Amino acid sequence: MNTNNETSLGTMPVGKLLFQLAVPTIAAQIINALYNMVDRIYIGRLPGGEGPLAIAGLGIAFPIIMIISAFASMIGMGGSPRVSIKMGQQDYDGAEKILGNAVTALIALAVPLTLFFYLAKEPLLSIFGATDNILPYANDYLSIYLLGSIFVMFSLGLNSFITCQGFARTSMLTVLIGAVLNIVLDPIFIFVMGLGVKGSALATVISQGISAAWVLGFLTGKKTDLKIRRKNLRLEAKVLLPVIALGIAPFIMQSTESLVQITLNSGMKRYGGASADSLVSVTTIAISAMQFLSMPALGLAQGAQPIISFNYGSRNMDRVKKAFRLLFVITVAYTFGIWALSMAVPQIYIYLFSSGEAARRLSVLGRPMIRIFMGGFLFIGAQYACQNTFMALGRAKISLVMALLRKIILLIPLALILPLFLGTTGIFTAEPIADILASAVTTGVFYFTSKKLLVYTPGESEQGNPAEEEMKA
Repeated sequence: MNTNNETSLGTMPVGKLLFQLAVPTIAAQIINALYNMVDRIYIGRLPGGEGPLAIAGLGIAFPIIMIISAFASMIGMGGSPRVSIKMGQQDYDGAEKILGNAVTALIALAVPLTLFFYLAKEPLLSIFGATDNILPYANDYLSIYLLGSIFVMFSLGLNSFITCQGFARTSMLTVLIGAVLNIVLDPIFIFVMGLGVKGSALATVISQGISAAWVLGFLTGKKTDLKIRRKNLRLEAKVLLPVIALGIAPFIMQSTESLVQITLNSGMKRYGGASADSLVSVTTIAISAMQFLSMPALGLAQGAQPIISFNYGSRNMDRVKKAFRLLFVITVAYTFGIWALSMAVPQIYIYLFSSGEAARRLSVLGRPMIRIFMGGFLFIGAQYACQNTFMALGRAKISLVMALLRKIILLIPLALILPLFLGTTGIFTAEPIADILASAVTTGVFYFTSKKLLVYTPGESEQGNPAEEEMKA
């Protein structure tokens, strides 16, 4: 077993190590977001005034895409901290068993998900807020995208197992390869071949397929520390269940993003009246902007995960604390800067996704709404840092509760209640209220629990590791 990455995780100065891991991880997050961003940027420029409707169609289809990605994250982000902890404990056989079970679990999930959503897509899209004008675009995109679900599951789910070993640059290449292909293929399929939204979906499927092949090639090759081995592919409950338990939190975080978009889009359809189509377009742009701008903070948190998990597994609490403090300060500073930009020039997001007269009309409608929507973004960095550190420490139960808080407990109920009094403005207002409250609670819980969580007891055995005990329970 190659110990170079292990040595770095345990000995390299935390600031330098975080920078080394976080930069490619942040780049990977941003590049990964480009899959959907590039699709929407090109689609928004379809000729004949189709752009806003096509963007709205992608927005309606996006919840289903997010649900598929959420299942991949459940396995990848639930398994990778477990792998890092096992590596910190020098249990490489246990780490490879987790990896093998993850491969089989992703296949077992991809097949039924593809069949279900393909058969149910049209009624689901209508429920999600598609009007008669928007439904054809959403249906065309999703019909092709679903055929590549297995590629999405592999490229997203298994890439975490590259990152957690310390191969952040290789992990970045996974999404870089796919994103570059998508950027190149999109205009060819959309405009040159005249396929419109179908061409956008086809470009995405091909790009994700190449990314999946890259991941599998690396994890079965000579450069990786942990390999996919046939003997570990058989599912074992004692291996997979702790992965799922830890992965439930990121699953909820991503799947509830889709539930949020469903709630917002259906609300615009209900309360928007004659402006419903345009309001769905603005909603799609606002959500796309927030998701894209969140990527650097999330990438930083994922870059810190191997440091925190490895040193927690080896009981080096000083390094765990240093990594968290640095993560917290940087993420909060970043989200504050993005908040300031969004308050100053909110229309920048609208012109990114559309152009000409269509952009001008959407800007008049959407500028105040986007400013409201992004109003709580300055606080969200604190939640990202604390939430992801809970995951890195293997704290499945706390991480799950914090994941439920922002979207399920706060945002969705607010998005259903506030428009009764404020109309469509109330739907946008729900987001900053939920962001502020969830960030305050998550930070407070982390502050009070970390005092006990990050204490090293001399002579503590693996059975005394609170993360292990929680996941066994």
